[in-house]
Amino acid sequence: MRKPLIAGNWKMNLNHLEAIAVTQKLSYSLDDKDYDAVDVVVLPPFTDIRSVQTLIDGDRLRLSYGAQDLSPEVSGAFTGDISG
Repeated sequence: MRKPLIAGNWKMNLNHLEAIAVTQKLSYSLDDKDYDAVDVVVLPPFTDIRSVQTLIDGDRLRLSYGAQDLSPEVSGAFTGDISG
């Protein structure tokens, strides 16, 4: 049976320092049994991916990361988008 996947994005609402803080809090709030039960993925805005990647890879967190797409809006709750 396939392991369930839990993924979340925060649209265009956090800067890179806030993205790091959210990722750290998520990682530290989960324990081994949580990670064994599900795959956990964060999807920060494109502008924050490098910061989140550096944190996850550097600290060897048991999280995965991915990307969102582009929105013509400057900011707001546009699921999966970044401002372009």
